[in-house]
Formats: sequence, structure tokens, C-alpha cells
Amino acid sequence: QVQLVESGGGLVQAGGSLRLSCAPSGRTFSSDAMGWFRQAPGKEREFVAAIAGRSGSTHYADPVKGRFTISRDNAKSTLYLQMNSLKPGDTAVYYCAARSGPGIVTTTRGYDYWGQGTQVTVSS
Repeated sequence: QVQLVESGGGLVQAGGSLRLSCAPSGRTFSSDAMGWFRQAPGKEREFVAAIAGRSGSTHYADPVKGRFTISRDNAKSTLYLQMNSLKPGDTAVYYCAARSGPGIVTTTRGYDYWGQGTQVTVSS
């Protein structure tokens, strides 16, 4: 059974940083695209960032460009999201996602596997 397990969430003051990790089990995704999404209370789940499977190219949602960095360590089969200059508007549950295919997709329906989510709370 494939599982994605996120970690690294927590409470941080505005301007602070957090690094999220996502560790897959049951299969590797070194050649597949992976991404991060987030969902705030009362809102739909939205795309944050993604990384391609082979090229390693990245794509970011406009609200996080220049502040967040997505990366992966294929040797450890781990996906990361470094979040800097955090704002209260970044408060949400963050989800790791993986798909069967190398290309970047920015919609939730494009991903086949999801983690359980990790809470990120940014206080003002």
C-alpha cells in the first residue's frame, strides 16, 4: 500500500520559516512529479508547488513565489517544501501529493496519491 507521510508543520510567527517533509512508502516516485497543496478552513484545496519527475523543473503558485522552495532528495525518497517569510495567510493544512507520470500538474485531480496533511499556523 502506498502512503505519503508529511512532517514538519507547526506554529510559527509571521516572518518565520518552516520546512515540510514528505516521505513515501510502498513505492518510489523518483521519476514522477510530486507536489504540495494546502487547504485553509472553509476554502478549497489549492496548488502550492510542484516538481517534475525527470527534469526536476519546478512550478509555484503566485502567492508563494520567491518565498517557498520545493525540492526532492531521490536518494532518501523525500520531498521537501522550504517555507520562508511566512504570512498569516499561509495558515492551512499542507498536503503532499504524487502522481504516476513525470509532468507537472497543478490540479488536485492530476495526483494519484495524497498524504494525510500537516498543519501550518502562522501567527501575526
